[in-house]
Amino acid sequence: MLDLNLIRSNPEYVQNALKKREYDVDFTELLSWDARRRALLVENESLKAERNRMSKEIPALKKQGKDASELLARLKEMADQVKEMDEEQSALEDKIYRFVVALPNLPAEDVVAGGKENNQVVRVFGEKPVFDWEPKNHVDLCTDLGLIDYERGVKMGGNGFWLYTGLGARLEWALLNYFISEHLKDGYTFMLPPHLLTYDCGLTAGQFPKFEEDVYRLTEEGFRFLLPTAETALINLYRGEILSEDELPKKLFAYTPCYRREAGAYRASERGMIRGHQFNKVEMFGYTRPEDSDKMLKELIDKACRLVEGLGLHYRLSKLAAGDCSASMATTYDIELWIPSMNEYKECSSVSNARDYQARRGNIRFRRNETKKLEFVHTLNGSGLATSRLMPAIVEQFQQPDGSVVVPEKLRPYLDGMERIAPRR
Repeated sequence: MLDLNLIRSNPEYVQNALKKREYDVDFTELLSWDARRRALLVENESLKAERNRMSKEIPALKKQGKDASELLARLKEMADQVKEMDEEQSALEDKIYRFVVALPNLPAEDVVAGGKENNQVVRVFGEKPVFDWEPKNHVDLCTDLGLIDYERGVKMGGNGFWLYTGLGARLEWALLNYFISEHLKDGYTFMLPPHLLTYDCGLTAGQFPKFEEDVYRLTEEGFRFLLPTAETALINLYRGEILSEDELPKKLFAYTPCYRREAGAYRASERGMIRGHQFNKVEMFGYTRPEDSDKMLKELIDKACRLVEGLGLHYRLSKLAAGDCSASMATTYDIELWIPSMNEYKECSSVSNARDYQARRGNIRFRRNETKKLEFVHTLNGSGLATSRLMPAIVEQFQQPDGSVVVPEKLRPYLDGMERIAPRR
């Protein structure tokens, strides 16, 4: 959530910053509501103070045997006025909240304007594989190797689902174990959060109210939804709490399946595991002091890149333009894997800095040791990593002429030393 004080003091700055996202907003009505609310607050408090003062006169009048009916009538009139102003003030606060909570985050100063066409490639690792034979796509490879059963996955869950089988399930689990081991080595705290979350979790994360329709919602017991990413859970760990400065930074990671509606039609090239309704992901998350958040952003980016490089996969790192960043994030970097059969890169990790946007929504603060002042924390997140595009990249980039696939060295300890996965005979 944006700071209302910033909008009030410098609306043009906020408007211009949001235009980098191609998001146009007019603050005229909001500022009018805010001015009226503040005027009401002063008037109402003054009236309440006068009513309290007059109320104290009634016992004295009665003690003197004097008629207090006129004063009581005036107090009744004042009570009605206070009630009316309270109701108007409450209505204005609701309007202001609904307006501000729908606004996206301000892009960081160094984030360029525009959409994905303005994304900037900042790093490339390795080279695109070159094949001197006709390479297969990941769907055929995973089928021939007995890693994925696409048909039975669709039979059980419908379109957008798949079934890991045998070595495929073990390879998936090896990836997750590799990620978890690396994060533990770096001193991050492992979390296994609930998969069902409340509405407030989506609101704090910044996914609600705008993206309520993108989640799988359960309605039997109020608003519950299946988490679309562990970020939505981890941002809510300290919702409504005050942390001490000594507790920061907090460095966490979680493993969860992720559930997404993925509304809209898939492109023909996005068959298989490229886009689905359920996939596995290890998510990194950080809470920091404002002055430390850029440092943690670099740490999360480097960690995610190191995981992909450990697998030996060719990828590129891109800094997203403002319009391609999610609504809650000030800065985002994507790690994009090369998928040979698609002749394009596909994101397997997004690393982002929300700054104080999510913390304001969730009222997550810390107290400075020296000044005892309360400030909002900064929050950051990054996939470390999502697996559904790693499997296609691994089998396609490491395929061999005989149809086998070389197992990345980092995964072999979790697969009894297996070096190669051969087609079924």
